[in-house]
Amino acid sequence: MRGCCTPRSLRQTGAARRFHCMSLLEYVTVPRYRTPIPSNTRAVAKMTKPDPHGKALKALSRNPKLPDVDKPRVDAALERYNNWLEVLKSAEGEGDVLLEKLVSATNEYKKFIEFDLIFCSEQDFLYRSSGQLKIINTIMEEFLPYLVDERLIPGIVNLDGCQVGPQACYSGLFIGPPYAAIDAGLIYVKKKDQDFTVGRKLYLKASTRNGFEHSVTTELNVAYFVSEIKTNLDKTMFQEAAATARELKASVGDAVYVLLCEWLDMPPIDTRVTSIDEVIILRKAKRLGSGQRATFSSAQGRKDAAVQYEQHLDNNPLNLDSFRRLIFKLNESFPPEVGITEGAVLEKGYF
Repeated sequence: MRGCCTPRSLRQTGAARRFHCMSLLEYVTVPRYRTPIPSNTRAVAKMTKPDPHGKALKALSRNPKLPDVDKPRVDAALERYNNWLEVLKSAEGEGDVLLEKLVSATNEYKKFIEFDLIFCSEQDFLYRSSGQLKIINTIMEEFLPYLVDERLIPGIVNLDGCQVGPQACYSGLFIGPPYAAIDAGLIYVKKKDQDFTVGRKLYLKASTRNGFEHSVTTELNVAYFVSEIKTNLDKTMFQEAAATARELKASVGDAVYVLLCEWLDMPPIDTRVTSIDEVIILRKAKRLGSGQRATFSSAQGRKDAAVQYEQHLDNNPLNLDSFRRLIFKLNESFPPEVGITEGAVLEKGYF
């Protein structure tokens, strides 16, 4: 099932409007299991969320290279950031109602950072350094953990010790040469930085003696759902993501790898020939051509193209359907019921 999660037969009809008003939970959990969410279960939603974007924005405010004319604008961005966080933390509702609030708030905030703060700056520092400063790409890294909420993904409450957000995740364990000491090369744990993960910690203790007199301990972040987030997805990035997905799944058999991008900058490639489970285009749009982007490197060029670029952003916001699809994939990975019982199998008629 790809694309919009709304069944085609319901689109553009009164039934479609009624479907849209349904809780998203009703739709995404029906194909497998259905379990009501305990009214007092909000541990996952209330857990501490990572703040990579907030840290990047605060670091920018202290950057000695920041032009004086941009300092009050960055201070205003910090205020907008706090307002955005407050919306994410206090949003009420369930399913599609909640998701729409979160995506709408993020669309508004993201446009402010990309257009008002960076694109419209009278100096070139912010625009030319935005990638290095990680001001734009960390917005999604900070936003996505707010989607890991039992009001959107009921089964997430079954994941003991759930960890979300950017993590250096376990991607392989290797045994060294026969004469290596246990703490000097006998065991090597490979880790890979991932933009968005849902998983848990695993603690390992290893020794060459059954009494564990000489041992090493290690802490691993095991990811069961991984997304790499790209602003623009080109073919080279796709190939690198395919290699990462293959390595991840060789180490964590149940892992799911979904590649997220805002703008598509390559011809689509069938993900079935790779270890990538799916590519989701968050804006459902292609990247602006290189000829148009070339004029953005100077303040005057951006000023001349401001109306056109703002229209491009307004016409291609973060698309709610794309996030519905992401929630659907998360629900597939973390179903409300994790066990198989004879009664459930006989009721469904298959297993």
